[in-house]
Amino acid sequence: MGRQSSPAAAARRMVVVVCAAMVVVAAAAQKYNAVYNFGDSITDTGNLCTNGKPSQITFTQPPYGETYFGSPTCRCSDGRVVVDFLASKFGLPFLPPSKSTSADFKKGANMAITGATAMDANFFRSLGLSDKIWNNGPISFQIQWFQQISSSVCGQSNNHSLTVLPPTQISKISDRVNSIRLGLAVSDCKSYLANSLFVFGEFGGNDYNAMLFGGYSADQASTYTPQIVDTISNGVEKLIAMGAVDVVVPGVLPIGCFPIYLTIYGTSSSSDYDSLGCLKKFNDLSTNHNNQLKTKISALQSKYKSARIMYADFYSGVYDMVRNPSNYGTFFTHTTIHTQNKGSFGITLTPNSNLFRAEAMLNDRDFFSEVSRVDSYCYRRTKDYPYVATTVFETCCGSGGGKFNYNNNARCGMSGASACSNPASHLSWDGIHLTEAAYKQITDGWLNGPYCSPAILHS
Repeated sequence: MGRQSSPAAAARRMVVVVCAAMVVVAAAAQKYNAVYNFGDSITDTGNLCTNGKPSQITFTQPPYGETYFGSPTCRCSDGRVVVDFLASKFGLPFLPPSKSTSADFKKGANMAITGATAMDANFFRSLGLSDKIWNNGPISFQIQWFQQISSSVCGQSNNHSLTVLPPTQISKISDRVNSIRLGLAVSDCKSYLANSLFVFGEFGGNDYNAMLFGGYSADQASTYTPQIVDTISNGVEKLIAMGAVDVVVPGVLPIGCFPIYLTIYGTSSSSDYDSLGCLKKFNDLSTNHNNQLKTKISALQSKYKSARIMYADFYSGVYDMVRNPSNYGTFFTHTTIHTQNKGSFGITLTPNSNLFRAEAMLNDRDFFSEVSRVDSYCYRRTKDYPYVATTVFETCCGSGGGKFNYNNNARCGMSGASACSNPASHLSWDGIHLTEAAYKQITDGWLNGPYCSPAILHS
């Protein structure tokens, strides 16, 4: 017999239905001319591969791209990334890489390029880290790339850029006439861009990678955060000056939860880890960056009242998947139980299957007296499932190395590495980047909240 609903419960359901309907209406009404993205490998859709797929780059090799595209597309994932989901949400095609010589950028372009940093090469040269930056595509370059394609973006027949000539350079009547025409073209262009969505970042991750992998401590790296954040903020202002109105500015990710950092910098001291098994000092570096970035964004929001500048919280979106993997439909928790007399076997807990059977078994004292070892990659006790361990840190595509299936010398795309059977069950794709399933969850959090302030979708 079905359980009777209380009036309060019915009211709560009604509120949820109404809120969901409001989001659907907002999405239907909210249109963008285009999406323009800037960033690094988190959102790169092929800028390193416009002249072919370099075989020495791992993400040009299988099994990259297998989930959605069926083959590598120069995306650092098994399938789509955040900007792919954003474009689809607004009925736009996937963003072509800005370095393409044949693409139509009218409905979007992607300036993001793998290895990109916020800071220019001179910054890293001054720190003795030139050898740690393998690709030169900082913010300043990406803004230049966008300016170069602006004529295609705005549909200007005279191939004008977004820059208006200074009055001091205009000395003849013909020049003044041309300046007026150019000014009108720029006005039209700004109007077009005002109805486009800009995603500016994530930037900063590779800046910190260069320092950390170059021998700097997390504390030392954090002393450069103000410069990095200032560079990001200045970049946003340049976009607004060109006509951008809706600008999403993502923070950096919780790098202390990523297999590459857990493998390279893992220790035997429990005090180095937080309650979820992430390395605290690296997450503190990310948190400090994000706090400073949010302060800058708040100042920009006050300065540019007509713009809609949004902070996208990559950190909280990923960290919540680490904390509560079973809250996300495709993620699961898994552990291997070794017994003294009954052999070894695995248990997989999904949100809706095997839950109560496994709970009863794991809490059976007679059964548990037989347990000799529990294998896990991040073993932690919880109130409801005291002996269940999560493999949320385990890399899907790897060569079986260490606790997290990550080996820096046999990474995904290299000989000996292979993908797991179900990438959607993992948060990490290759130890450095996320799976398509994870990016989809993050995108939803940006569109509707709670991981974007304000949310991208609005009435």
